[in-house]
Amino acid sequence: MTDSETIRVYDQKAGEYADMTDEFNQADPRLLELIQGCPKGGRVLDLGCGPGASSAQMAAAGLTVDATDASSAMVEMAAKHPGVTAWQATFDDISGESVYDGIWANFCLLHAPRNDMPRHLSALHNALKPGGLFFIGLKLGTGEARDKIGRLYTYYSQDELEGLLSQAGFTIENTRFGSGAGLDGSVSDWISVSAHA
Repeated sequence: MTDSETIRVYDQKAGEYADMTDEFNQADPRLLELIQGCPKGGRVLDLGCGPGASSAQMAAAGLTVDATDASSAMVEMAAKHPGVTAWQATFDDISGESVYDGIWANFCLLHAPRNDMPRHLSALHNALKPGGLFFIGLKLGTGEARDKIGRLYTYYSQDELEGLLSQAGFTIENTRFGSGAGLDGSVSDWISVSAHA
């Protein structure tokens, strides 16, 4: 299920979101880890790609990049980056078997309802080649809530997220934590997990 209000906010604030996140994405050590862990010329999926800064960095490193987002405004921005193929899609559109060497799901699946997460993670595991890399970032916490600008968030604890990943067939490599300000101005704690299929 896709939350139309969340997509509307991203359509409306795409430029503002790009200004806020582009520099951070380009310096993200987790993204460099994904790039270095994929074979030269490998195929990667940037799920919930936003304005495409991460996609652009992966493409510049020589990877073949598929970028998807539910926001048409974000897809339009992502598609302007050289080497990036972007299209509008929701998490329900995840498909394919052994397609990708790596999947970057950075702070996107936190907008999916909790009861849909096992299904989405299973589809992503299937879409990865055996041994393929997977990175997921979510906000730490419990329950579901809308932020100050109307986006729907689902929060996870470390144990819950790692359990869901294991159930989907992933082998966890490492877990990192941090905090940062979001588009609505509030500061949140986050968790990022690196795993492989």
